[in-house]
Amino acid sequence: MNKIITRFSPLVLLCALSMASSARAQIKLNGAGATFPFPIYSKWFSVYKGAQINYQPVGSGAGLNQTRARTIDFGASDYPLSNAELAQMPAPIVQMPTVGGAVAVAYNGLPHGLRFSGELIADIYLGKVTRWNDARLQVLNPSVKLPNRPITVTRRSDGSGTTFIFTSYLSSVSREWREKVGAGRNVAWPVGLGGRSGNGPTFLVKSTPGSIGYVELAWAVQQNVPFAAVRNRDGQFVMPTSDGVSHAIQNSLPALQRDMRTPIVNARGAKSYPISGLTYLLFYRRQADPVKGRALFNLLRWINTRGQNYAKPLYYAPLPFSLQRINSRKISEVEKASASPP
Repeated sequence: MNKIITRFSPLVLLCALSMASSARAQIKLNGAGATFPFPIYSKWFSVYKGAQINYQPVGSGAGLNQTRARTIDFGASDYPLSNAELAQMPAPIVQMPTVGGAVAVAYNGLPHGLRFSGELIADIYLGKVTRWNDARLQVLNPSVKLPNRPITVTRRSDGSGTTFIFTSYLSSVSREWREKVGAGRNVAWPVGLGGRSGNGPTFLVKSTPGSIGYVELAWAVQQNVPFAAVRNRDGQFVMPTSDGVSHAIQNSLPALQRDMRTPIVNARGAKSYPISGLTYLLFYRRQADPVKGRALFNLLRWINTRGQNYAKPLYYAPLPFSLQRINSRKISEVEKASASPP
């Protein structure tokens, strides 16, 4: 009998390991929220092997609502919650940045790479600049014959972290915008046609001649929609790229190391793209289901390390190592707190 056991024990061990691996793969995590990082989240959640992950890109506002209602295992938002908003959640929430991204100023029917200033973009969205051949736009683009046609403004119609990044930028460069409209997931838009979550705003620009809109860079690239170079704080016109976002993050590091929620719009640096932002995953500090909790923490560690390698090919900016270290400490602290008795 002992000989038989010895002979077949490797097979038994292999089967046991296979069953354990299968059990891990059967763990399902549900998430919802931001559309801004959806291209990279789709990639992450398809290649990650530690659990099955269902993510719905319903917009940051809807993701926050589902997180508050505890109907999902994690939320996603480009809009980090303030201390007052955190206090209104039913239990302590952790916010972890995952990658940086660029909001592109996209348009229809004009050459790729037009030059815009922040003040001009704000005045277009305030309804003060209404035609493509406006003198201010022509001065910035002297070699382009701009058409005498109306500008159709488009924007998000639902609660959106992309809107938060865009309106935070406009508030940083335009006093009139800051005083009349401000920054937020939802704002009282002076003008514009609304497109709802996901790729809707990109398709709205692509299908509307003479339109302008703000969309996540990866969406604009995927849909072959032309987009602009924007004048940054140092007076340089910079196209949205992962490198431009990385420069914005690097030039914002001192503030980010104090508070990871710090906006990185209009960052200093000649190479910084000005309409940049971080995107966040949100989860409860104490996990009700310990099995799902362990699976979530393993996912977060993978995102924070190996997952960063997928960022640049998908037009996102990986987190610098200093922010990855902060994330790592936070994940370990939360895992310990979740494992301790309530």
